Amino acid sequence: MPAADAPLTIGTAPYCNPARGSFSTHPPTKERVKPVQPIALREADPLSPEALRLLHEAALEARALYPELHDPDAPAPTNRPTPPRGVYLIAFAGSEPVGMAAHRPLDERTSEVRRMFVTAAARQHGVGLALLQRLEAHARSEGFERLVLETGHRQIPAMRLYERAGYHRIPAFGPYAGDPTSVCFAKELVGPGVGL
Repeated sequence: MPAADAPLTIGTAPYCNPARGSFSTHPPTKERVKPVQPIALREADPLSPEALRLLHEAALEARALYPELHDPDAPAPTNRPTPPRGVYLIAFAGSEPVGMAAHRPLDERTSEVRRMFVTAAARQHGVGLALLQRLEAHARSEGFERLVLETGHRQIPAMRLYERAGYHRIPAFGPYAGDPTSVCFAKELVGPGVGL
């Protein structure tokens, strides 16, 4: 597993067009996605200014997506300290925080993915997948066998990311049970076929 602050080059991997025998640094899409600079994933204090800034941006986006669920006068959300066996990650492009993710233990074998967010400017460059994979590696190293998560029913790109990463839908769990806006997912981290 790479070091927590090892830079990753995201958005600039070569793609091959076998028909033309050519390589490109752009993915095979109709519109080219602008590459971003190398991304560093770092373990962070969830109460740091960078973490709270990203959380604020995520909350503003959630309020725009679900205005009927949020009181406009509600106080800004905050984070709790990272619990034992958990982790809080921030993705940096240079010195700029562009994404965050965490996992918090639910029980001895299961941890919940929380605070998955990538800024709008950094989306479509693999930052979310990199964060998710680093969370999975950390959870495995802490002895967890399963990750679960919740997202909102209007967050289609997030649901696609989770499905591409091997997560499957599950019934709403814990505080999300009975919430019609919640869509929950799980992924086994150990067992037959894991890591293939």
